[in-house]
Amino acid sequence: MKVTEAEIVISAVSKKQYPGDMLPEIALAGRSNVGKSSFINKMINRKNLARTSSKPGKTQTLNFYKINQSFYFVDVPGYGYAKVSKKEREKWGKMMEEYFMERENLKAAVLIVDIRHEPTDDDVMMYDFLKHFELPVIVVATKLDKISKSKRAAHLQRVIKTLQADVEDIILPFSAETAEGKEEAWKVLQRYL
Repeated sequence: MKVTEAEIVISAVSKKQYPGDMLPEIALAGRSNVGKSSFINKMINRKNLARTSSKPGKTQTLNFYKINQSFYFVDVPGYGYAKVSKKEREKWGKMMEEYFMERENLKAAVLIVDIRHEPTDDDVMMYDFLKHFELPVIVVATKLDKISKSKRAAHLQRVIKTLQADVEDIILPFSAETAEGKEEAWKVLQRYL
């Protein structure tokens, strides 16, 4: 897909603030600092529309990025970051649950994991959470450039096994550094738009 327009429309904390244009939405979920913003930026050929941070826990709202006036990427708060208070995490949990449960134009979810490491308990919980809402889940195993080509298949198998991924789920290796996997990711995402 050729992206000619991309803008952040709103950072929402409740459904009253969601965009009302009913365009299809793809949610992006993942641990704090796993590379969601880098994934968005690489997919849309922008350096920093989505803010990357070395400080985990930065995304605390649902960030709606309108792409080509035709759909949204929705970046949800990262999970698994300890320095956020329990009360704050509960607030995010409610906000995300409301979004995933009630948003009619949510078409699929991208779960971003780090291919270098076994998915965490939080990753497994998020995967199960998305499956609970019967959403198509695309698992993007990012940071592909950080492991040797000879080890990639084994790392991907570990991701599939740890998540106990359904056969119909797509697991995509991806690198925001080299853009490897970008074309495949667009092919998959376009099925839901």
